[in-house]
Amino acid sequence: MSDSAQIIRGVLIQVADARLLLPNATIAEVLSFSEPDQITGAPDWLLGRIRWRGWQLPLVGFSRFAGTGRDEGGLGSKVIVLKALGGDPKHPYIALLTQGFPRLVTVAESVLQAMDDGDELPEGVLARVRLNEDEALLPDLAALEDHVAHALAEAA
Repeated sequence: MSDSAQIIRGVLIQVADARLLLPNATIAEVLSFSEPDQITGAPDWLLGRIRWRGWQLPLVGFSRFAGTGRDEGGLGSKVIVLKALGGDPKHPYIALLTQGFPRLVTVAESVLQAMDDGDELPEGVLARVRLNEDEALLPDLAALEDHVAHALAEAA
């Protein structure tokens, strides 16, 4: 393998209708699902708020956000706490509802392929990819953070 080969640790996360591929460094913690506190006036993809280490984190249903499915919390569901990339001191973390535990993967340029099927990408998705045998979506975390911040401001 050449010195220029990029290898990162990633995680595959199962959501209602797809898998998401994220850098492992964005994940702060994996929690068991518990019913969130509702946010009056929030869009349906903003499932509520959960308590974590003194924070009130917005809980996002990614499939609802992307318009591709219905995320429902329940037995076996997990919550992934993501470190926000935008540097907003009021919202340094976002919670994401998942189905089961994330799976650690090694992501090398040689095994990651972009998939272009001609379909328009769903809201909040940068690309469709194949990692070895797994198909996944690369979420646009910056756009997701922006949408969460706007939804929370409007619901307040």
